[in-house]
Amino acid sequence: MHLLTNPVKDYAWGSRTDIAELTGRPAPAAGPEAEMWLGAHPSGPSRLAGDDGRTLADLIGSDPRGGLGEATIDGFGERLPYLMKLIAVAQPLSLQVHPSADQAVDGHARGVYGDPWPKPELVCALTPFTALAGFRPFAQAAMLVDRLGVPDLKDVVSLLEGGAPLKALEALLGKQQAAGQIVWAASAVHHPDYELVVRLARRYPGDPACLAPLLLRRHELAPGQALFLGAGVLHCYLKGFGVEIMGSSDNVMRAGLTPKPLNVEELLRITDPGEVPLALQAGPGGVFDTPSPEFRLRRVQGDEGEVHLDGGVPRILLATEGTATVGSAELRQGESAFVPAAEPSLTARTTGTLFVAEPGTSAGSGHTPE
Repeated sequence: MHLLTNPVKDYAWGSRTDIAELTGRPAPAAGPEAEMWLGAHPSGPSRLAGDDGRTLADLIGSDPRGGLGEATIDGFGERLPYLMKLIAVAQPLSLQVHPSADQAVDGHARGVYGDPWPKPELVCALTPFTALAGFRPFAQAAMLVDRLGVPDLKDVVSLLEGGAPLKALEALLGKQQAAGQIVWAASAVHHPDYELVVRLARRYPGDPACLAPLLLRRHELAPGQALFLGAGVLHCYLKGFGVEIMGSSDNVMRAGLTPKPLNVEELLRITDPGEVPLALQAGPGGVFDTPSPEFRLRRVQGDEGEVHLDGGVPRILLATEGTATVGSAELRQGESAFVPAAEPSLTARTTGTLFVAEPGTSAGSGHTPE
């Protein structure tokens, strides 16, 4: 087992306290800390503690079969198929969507995506966590948009009423000239969805994507609850702190609410308005059951006693509360470790909360591009 040190991403929407406090560093931090990455992704691999800066990717590359195991290599090639994160959302993220496995391969070949991998994701709340994800019923969205009484939005309303949400979204995203009028109308309606429209518009003035709260479902997660987003689910995280796990990919298409580059055409091409996010509770053994073969996330609680972890798969462990004992090793709050597939079976117990990341239950049915 290898203790890890993990890079922290300083995206502008991050919190100055959440990650710093959990990892025992001075808070508030000097600037925003949005994500801590635990994995072998080339844009931010974890490093092996006390090993002269050697990365987890280096370790896996030096012995893929010992690090990953046969099932993972058969399913995904010689790469860790998941990326685990701490995500600290102090300000809303971009309006975005991720491709499916086939779309990622095709888009990578066309030069649209940076890698040929899908990016399903799951976030488990450590604090109350709010997200917009998946389309509302179209008639309900039409009613909410129509209530603004903005003439320039009549085509959006008609398209929603006619069951054409992607065309409605495309029309909405072209309403830059009407953005000010939309925000003024929303400020006159005292309702949380319209208040969120105004808040987003203050942060991103002139961006018609601020109307997204009227088109998308709002999800409020309590600590310990999780939300799974598959390919094609349009979403935007609004606020909260959590543990996230995803396919190890950086493929994101954005349509607004960000200073980063947008690709509305590709976002509309891969968004599936029929796909809905899955709200999840931990099942037997603390496992969040998802359809993703890339990952599985397990949450071990102090009152659950010992948990048995079979060998043969690569795992990343993260203690978010209390102290965890895994085999003969100890992880304090904020500490993490990589357990190679060659490691024999282990038992884990904790006085607080321990998260365990591993490939999904169908590791052998993963997606390996030609």
